[in-house]
Amino acid sequence: MKLIKISRRRLFYALLCGTPVLAVADALWFEPNWFKVRRLRLTKEKPTVRFVHFTDLHHKGDRDYLTAVVKKINALAPEFVCFTGDLVEDAEFVNEALELLRGIKAPLYGVPGNHDYWSKADFKLIAAAFAATGGKWLMDESISAAGGRVNLAGATCMKAPQLTLNPAAKNIVLIHYPEWVDKIGAYKFDLALAGHSHGGQVRIPFYGPLVTPWGVGRYDLGLFHTASGPLYVGAGLGWFYMNVRFNCRPEITVIEI
Repeated sequence: MKLIKISRRRLFYALLCGTPVLAVADALWFEPNWFKVRRLRLTKEKPTVRFVHFTDLHHKGDRDYLTAVVKKINALAPEFVCFTGDLVEDAEFVNEALELLRGIKAPLYGVPGNHDYWSKADFKLIAAAFAATGGKWLMDESISAAGGRVNLAGATCMKAPQLTLNPAAKNIVLIHYPEWVDKIGAYKFDLALAGHSHGGQVRIPFYGPLVTPWGVGRYDLGLFHTASGPLYVGAGLGWFYMNVRFNCRPEITVIEI
């Protein structure tokens, strides 16, 4: 068999030409539905609370995808689960999304996102489904969770938040828009959780997201330290506008504090 010699120059050009093709293939066909489990530990001591956070589901009828998400959450066996908005884009998918989310075997707590308002989703149906898991749909209110070890406060981001914190518990604040962390600066919390940004969906190495929506500011993805406490912004599970992701896989996050 005759061997073909490839010079370094030819190899360089082949890689240069092939890389954009691979990147496009990844962005269109691999990453959008290839969710990952991110792990975040916010204590150097033994954690007292372990839970899961997910956000920006934007359910559009992909039962298999959401079923896989619920199955993974259950396999992680969290004490409770937090959701930070954008269940659907269209109200016709609310019932299906809730049917599947009822399968979560832990209390599910959440707050609405802008698409939940825009789609005119029935918040009473959502509240009933979250309550069926032992959790709650939080509309500018707080609730005790994890046997009293956690105080969960949920802000609708529709008005100046009036949060009730508990100094004897871990205070976790749920918001949809990351920039709202600056509007709750008067409160001291152990962790704030947000979504909305989708991490930009397309992130260029050494640059960051190409585009982020309003309400994000500098809090585009990951862990940030603010004057009032740490903020974690999730990459989301769904997509908006275009089903494209690059260097920004969908995620669910296991958090220990």
